[in-house]
Amino acid sequence: MNLLLSDQDRTEALAECLNNGWSMHPDRDAITKSFRFGNFIDTFGWMSKVAIWAEKLNHHPEWFNVYNRVEVTLSTHDAGGLSALDVKLAEKMDQLAQ
Repeated sequence: MNLLLSDQDRTEALAECLNNGWSMHPDRDAITKSFRFGNFIDTFGWMSKVAIWAEKLNHHPEWFNVYNRVEVTLSTHDAGGLSALDVKLAEKMDQLAQ
């Protein structure tokens, strides 16, 4: 089972994510970000790469896609909020979007 981030871990682990455009979800213990790409093919390619990493991590995002935009929310459901897996997947998503 995945564990929630402690208060200290949360501050340290989320600092880079928040500096890279992620924000705290207003209604739950989760982080969100909107990704934009040049066109649908680039968007879908990025989503495919993220899907491979999500499977490797056994941690899957909530996301919504329209054309060149993907709205992402990350939270660890079995932990009831943010865990280290959310931070790891957020960092990987940012890396793949570059």
